Amino acid sequence: MPKVTVDLETCEGAGVCAEVCPMNVYDMVEVKGERKARPTRADDCIMCMACVNGCPVDAITVEDE
Repeated sequence: MPKVTVDLETCEGAGVCAEVCPMNVYDMVEVKGERKARPTRADDCIMCMACVNGCPVDAITVEDE
């Protein structure tokens, strides 16, 4: 099962991950008044790495557990 992690300190809320993910893993949510990505359906991840490659600030990691 993939482990999908978003570094909330680094995430700028661009939303690219949510746009490019073919499995709809991410939701954009409000965290302390800022828009951030949250991998709410990480179990659906197919490890295509589109989110990792698309994130403009390298805030996402996807690892095989």
